[in-house]
Amino acid sequence: MMTDPIADMLTRVRNGLQARHERVQMPASRIKREIARVLKEEGYIRDFEVHAEGHPQGILDVELKYDFREESAIRMLKRISTPGKRKYVRCKDMPTILGGSGVAIVSTSRGLLTDRQCRDGNVGGEVICHVW
Repeated sequence: MMTDPIADMLTRVRNGLQARHERVQMPASRIKREIARVLKEEGYIRDFEVHAEGHPQGILDVELKYDFREESAIRMLKRISTPGKRKYVRCKDMPTILGGSGVAIVSTSRGLLTDRQCRDGNVGGEVICHVW
């Protein structure tokens, strides 16, 4: 039984980047789709899609992104809030990752947002992960 599916997703992406894979696959869920959406909007992954065949919840297929030198767009994925230790922040305490060059993905009442969107919308929430 998997106790932290988000950490599993981030680990699969990290392992895929380290092995220079083009794609990684994992069981899909709504939160994983939303994390993939934010990563795509921020330019960290090329694309993602959900395949429903042969699996009750579907398979999330993430296409990883590399530059012309074969360097990955993602340098680091770090899980912040875990099932055993949740990390909530208010809008004014929202973290800035690497002076704004990185992104904090935050679960809010308005859905998953980046740290910049949280500051613009004056909302706080649970910090899921940091990406740079």
